[in-house]
Amino acid sequence: MNKYALFFIYLFIHSPFIFSQNTDTTFFKGNYSFNVDSIIVTGNDITEKEVILTELTFKIGDLVTPEILKYNRERIYSLRIFTNVNLIPFRNNKKYIINIKVEESWYIYPTPFIHIKDRDWNKLSYGMSLMVFNFRGRNEKLKFVGALGYDPKLDLSYSVPYLTYKSKISFEGGVRLQRVKNKSNIAKKLWGGDFDQTIRSGRLFLGKRFGTYIRVGISTAYTTIETSKYIKGISASNSRIDHLFTLAFYYSYDTRDLSQFPREGMYASSLLQLKGLGIDGISYQVLNFDLRKYFKLNDDLSFKWRFASRLTFGSLIPYYDNSYIGFHERIRGHFRQELEGNNSYIGSAEVDYALFKDINLNLDFIPIIPKQLLKYRIGLYLQLFADTGMIQNKNEPLSINKLNSGYGIGLTLLLLPYNVLRLERAWDEYGNPEWIFDVGVSF
Repeated sequence: MNKYALFFIYLFIHSPFIFSQNTDTTFFKGNYSFNVDSIIVTGNDITEKEVILTELTFKIGDLVTPEILKYNRERIYSLRIFTNVNLIPFRNNKKYIINIKVEESWYIYPTPFIHIKDRDWNKLSYGMSLMVFNFRGRNEKLKFVGALGYDPKLDLSYSVPYLTYKSKISFEGGVRLQRVKNKSNIAKKLWGGDFDQTIRSGRLFLGKRFGTYIRVGISTAYTTIETSKYIKGISASNSRIDHLFTLAFYYSYDTRDLSQFPREGMYASSLLQLKGLGIDGISYQVLNFDLRKYFKLNDDLSFKWRFASRLTFGSLIPYYDNSYIGFHERIRGHFRQELEGNNSYIGSAEVDYALFKDINLNLDFIPIIPKQLLKYRIGLYLQLFADTGMIQNKNEPLSINKLNSGYGIGLTLLLLPYNVLRLERAWDEYGNPEWIFDVGVSF
């Protein structure tokens, strides 16, 4: 072989185009920045590209960097309809292009289930659910649930994030029949023991999205709450059956990267519910407020905090609509302690450290099960946390002495896009320990 042939072989091996599909295409790695000329979507066999493009914080002509693309990858993943998402930057024929490459998850789930009510393993319900996600490629959700066990129910619901992409108007609707166990200790004493209530409800919601981060909405609902006998306070009306009309207004501001396990961004929401509207003598209001902030300190370390409150207003608040801690909202360190009153306040802070993250696990060698159900994005995080909270009744002043607080350490396992598991060791302010096994992100 002559020296000229060796020279050309050397050039070929060390050419930067060895990472390109052809001599006109160059893929970017490391640090880069450029203005986007084109955005394409690939791998979306069912999903309409507008569902994906609406989540982007950049558009054609905007400057992008690796950090911006990574943030937008997480926002697309937050749609919960993809098992894998990659934003691939490259240059072709002097044009800078972003290829959003997705792998779609399985969309039809006719499955048996076990549900943990109020984060309490003693309150298990079980049954069958049929969930159809993204069935027309528009991220619609059609869901039917039949549950036995704790608080048995039948539930049918439908939602679509955009009636049209131009208007960005969303719609949700549903009906429910459920028998629920009383959770108020005050009502239990009045009744003389445990009792159930039968709930029938129908609800409609219309929402509007402004830009990328802001959503507002209005909803209406009609609910009947039936008790076997009448006791004032257990019922809000003068009858054992409450006919409850509700008009509600919703607002949210959400800049979180990955909603299933956020590490940067902000979430703020408020919900005002006007209940009863004076019909059958029922008239009271409920205001929910939730503020969360997430800080990515480096690639592996993040910090987050949360403050949330639920306030009630009116001369008579039925016990079934009191504010509670120890059910859906809990204080780690007092995880199993139940508190009840007119208003509730919760505060939390947490530091998370990635032991490993963003590992794609593919189990598609398993037969029979659809391949889309066998692809996971997994990660394991170590966390240090502190929680505090309190209940306030009408005409009572806020007092720091009423706070219940706890702190601890734990592990969080991500099995995305499907679930999050947590194992934690917590202590209260007196050093009393407890183990917590929970499902879902802390906040």
